[in-house]
Amino acid sequence: MRVKKPEEEPFEIMLIPMIDCMLVIIIFFLVATTLKSHERQLPVNLPTASAALQVIQPPDIFVIGVDKVGAAYLSDGGYMVPVLTERLQQQIREVAAANPERQVRIDADANTRFEDVVRVIDLCQFNGLKNVGLHTQAAATR
Repeated sequence: MRVKKPEEEPFEIMLIPMIDCMLVIIIFFLVATTLKSHERQLPVNLPTASAALQVIQPPDIFVIGVDKVGAAYLSDGGYMVPVLTERLQQQIREVAAANPERQVRIDADANTRFEDVVRVIDLCQFNGLKNVGLHTQAAATR
């Protein structure tokens, strides 16, 4: 008895579903990398405080960084950019002129000299910014 084999269709790679999957993967990685917070680019070891609280920061908070050698940094589009004292003073003056009630957060390293932090606070208060806070981390509980 003869059995007739069905004709085999030629093998094809289905490109459309593969391209769809690759596009979804690319979009996922693009979104995941842009959502990463870049503000922590300044390597500071925040001082610990037993009274440190987790507070929700307003999106327009003005962030000034001070590293352990006393150099100042400003937040620019999520990145911390080093600035000279003249540029820092100019930026503080502009922020104070636009909104004197704007919150200022100072991210200072735990090993920063106190006078470097006081210099930044003085610049803020001299230009009319009174809502100044220091960024700390919670002390480790035992």
